[in-house]
Amino acid sequence: MTALVIAEHDNASIKTATLNTVTAAAACAGEVHVLVAGECAAAAAQAAAQIVGVAKVVHADGVSLKDGLAENVAAQVLAIAGNYSHLLFAATTGGKNVAPRVAAKLDMAQISEVTRVVSSDTFERPIYAGNAIATVQSDEAVKVITVRATGFDEAMPTGGSAAIETVAAVADCGKSRFVSREVMKSDRPELTAAKIVVSGGRALGSEERFKEIITPLADKLGAAIGASRAAVDAGYAPNDLQVGQTGKIVAPQLYVACGISGAIQHLAGMKDSKVIVAINKDAEAPIFSVADYGLEADLFAAVPELVKAL
Repeated sequence: MTALVIAEHDNASIKTATLNTVTAAAACAGEVHVLVAGECAAAAAQAAAQIVGVAKVVHADGVSLKDGLAENVAAQVLAIAGNYSHLLFAATTGGKNVAPRVAAKLDMAQISEVTRVVSSDTFERPIYAGNAIATVQSDEAVKVITVRATGFDEAMPTGGSAAIETVAAVADCGKSRFVSREVMKSDRPELTAAKIVVSGGRALGSEERFKEIITPLADKLGAAIGASRAAVDAGYAPNDLQVGQTGKIVAPQLYVACGISGAIQHLAGMKDSKVIVAINKDAEAPIFSVADYGLEADLFAAVPELVKAL
């Protein structure tokens, strides 16, 4: 059996979630290949070839793949899908956009958000907002899988020496077109890949207070900034900072929750963090049930003191 990982990249480098997906793929099949689909993406293909555990990189390069339109990427995957027993995507926005299209075209049932590979046909995935783990066995000829990156270690990005095979890029399907992309530039680590995350909740009260309290602590720790859904809905933080079942799933080495009550929706996105620190003046807040360290205190006094101590 051979597994194909659909790489996420920027035409120059491979994104971290792909490394986690390679680890999952290695547990599914004896051989792992990586598809790099893009335009002028030779550098990304070379980077993929360096990943430890990858036997071959399939490089499709063409203008139709430049912006990663889901219809075109799905068509590229389908063009070579017959060679593989497993097709794996990272459970990111990009992966979730392409995988269902591939599964539907193959008439196969997709297996979503896999957190553990039991065997080549048996997988574990969270259900009920992570409160239960389902064991799923699939008899599909081709398993179409999305992988929750936080469930797997990253494959080593260098040290491999995979062969690179070039294949023809598919033609543009014409069903969608790329309009524009707005990329926020930040010196902070990416939220889903950060080793430390500092998050704020609705208790902060305003966007100004969110920045005043959370930003200095994140700066001191070299951390990414996250937010609860309640804080995002209230306008204290932008949508791309939301952590939770309907936001981003994170599992950093350290997660600091400031003024977050710990609703199930939020816990589903961060409870796999290695160390969880909660600061909340409500002793009954659910966040304390998952926290390794809890501080029952007013965050407006406690966080500045912590920053000063650091």
